[in-house]
Amino acid sequence: MVKVLFVCLGNICRSPLAEAIFNHKVHSQGLHGKFTCDSCGTSDYHIGELPDERTIACAGRNNIPINHRARQINRVDIREFHYIIAMDHSNKRNINTLVNRFGKGNQRVYLMREFHPNPDQLEVPDPYYGGDDSFDDVFRILDESIDHFMEHLKSEHNIYV
Repeated sequence: MVKVLFVCLGNICRSPLAEAIFNHKVHSQGLHGKFTCDSCGTSDYHIGELPDERTIACAGRNNIPINHRARQINRVDIREFHYIIAMDHSNKRNINTLVNRFGKGNQRVYLMREFHPNPDQLEVPDPYYGGDDSFDDVFRILDESIDHFMEHLKSEHNIYV
């Protein structure tokens, strides 16, 4: 089973939305048992909290179920997950610091938009200080990036429906 971890700063906006989109695509493509995913943050700002209400509303507008409590990345994550997907450069640097501290495993650390077919930038913008339109923009970026990420995973791991 391929294990994927999505990471942002507080784990209440981008990464839980990415987790929910990924899980929805796994379910709709009949890929149960092939992938597992989770999300977390590099900070401890929101541990135990539900996703931001705007994240939940955005997921709902797109018929994506979301069920998550914020948590912080830890050494077990570094050891256990094959793909760690950061939403921006700052979080990727923080993840790589942990990888260096806890030792390299089998994980591969990427930026989410490295999988976007035509990225105009490599970061997924943080919608926290924006309105609903910021969350909708992030949803579109994640949705398209995750489509291509899943194709990469299926090809890399010879996974067929």
